[in-house]
Amino acid sequence: MKRVHANKRLGQHFLHDQKVIDEICKQRYQDASAIIEVGPGPGVLTKHLANHQLPMHVIEKDKRFFEHLSDFIDPKQITIDDCLKISLPELINKHDLGRGKIWLISNLPYNVGVPLTISFMKVVEIQYMTLMFQKEVGEKITPQVTSKNRFMGSLYALSQNYFECQKIIDVSKASFVPPPKVESIVLGFKRRVDPVIPLEEFGQFEQFLRNLFSSKRKQVKTVLCAFYSSTQVLSNLQKQGIDPKLRAETLSLAQVQKLYRGIKYGD
Repeated sequence: MKRVHANKRLGQHFLHDQKVIDEICKQRYQDASAIIEVGPGPGVLTKHLANHQLPMHVIEKDKRFFEHLSDFIDPKQITIDDCLKISLPELINKHDLGRGKIWLISNLPYNVGVPLTISFMKVVEIQYMTLMFQKEVGEKITPQVTSKNRFMGSLYALSQNYFECQKIIDVSKASFVPPPKVESIVLGFKRRVDPVIPLEEFGQFEQFLRNLFSSKRKQVKTVLCAFYSSTQVLSNLQKQGIDPKLRAETLSLAQVQKLYRGIKYGD
């Protein structure tokens, strides 16, 4: 079979580190009832995931890989399309994947990693995720990865509200062909049964976070008053015991959740 070279425009880097491959592919197969892989490329992970003998489907944007993937799974299990442009719930229903707990795996393209992750979070059937990120992005999600320069942000708040998140393994540049310019990290996600902000309010919570962190270094009072009434904001801050002069990026997850609920419900 003809070798397919990485497409730089699509942000392709092919994983070849067997230790990392094994670590990713063993994470949730015993808990899951079905598998979705996004961006499988030539099938480096696919051929191992298929061995779990679970219902499985892959979504690949690059049609050059259809033949490669067909070596490991039935062509009916392959969708050639842009995952950002398709409805995952519809795909899950169409291929009868939603009767249990879906495990989604992806070596995320760095240029669309965040919007893809957010789209995955919205799908209730996806109970587990094993995702590879650019390390700088991944470190904004996991509480275990800490540094004195780490601040609260919208991606952290969304991830931690809806999922339990943990670091799985660091991945070096040399683990890929061609090697990327940055280090990577694999994270594991397990959906929370009873999140503080329910999944039905995902869109509203996401918009609140976009507002709150639109100017992270400004005082939280100033930022929120640009979107909500000053009376409502000041009353809410006082009720939650939050100093109006704090910057949004210094808030805790609990404070962010309370601010959202206070503005939405008057809690």
